[in-house]
Amino acid sequence: MSHKNIATVGAVLLGFLLFCVAPTLNAPSAVAASDADLFTQSAQAPARTTLATPNPALAPKPGKTWECVSSWYGEDFDGRPTANGETYDMYGVTAAHPTLPLGSIVRVINPKNNRSQIVRINDRGPYVEGRGLDVSYEVARRLGFDQRGVAKVRLVLLEVPSRPVPTPGQ
Repeated sequence: MSHKNIATVGAVLLGFLLFCVAPTLNAPSAVAASDADLFTQSAQAPARTTLATPNPALAPKPGKTWECVSSWYGEDFDGRPTANGETYDMYGVTAAHPTLPLGSIVRVINPKNNRSQIVRINDRGPYVEGRGLDVSYEVARRLGFDQRGVAKVRLVLLEVPSRPVPTPGQ
């Protein structure tokens, strides 16, 4: 008998065994009966949907400053949808950040030349390890790192949206 046939027969026997044993494993017990009573009681209560709400104590605070490595993204993404549903414009003043709430306003400063640009977070990324921000091509050009592609920048959080920015389908 070949190995494939042995494996097939083994799988069939295992399936048959589970088919026969599973009903005895799920037999009602005293605990299961009391759990069923609790479920019946809770099922009679009015249905209430609880949505997760952000904890304001954990939200990023305006004025927070930090440094990270930034890169830029351009033509390959131009015209494609961003995380908040907008169409990406490589000449816009927007950026992608992995965790800041969409709609946050951030000042990006290039400490090498002291140029700065205010951007709005409208996308998620970057997806390259060691980078903390992706800016549009236009922002990189204004900050002077479009030729190098990456730069160490300082970020100053200026504004966090008071309520989450809706994403497509909401």
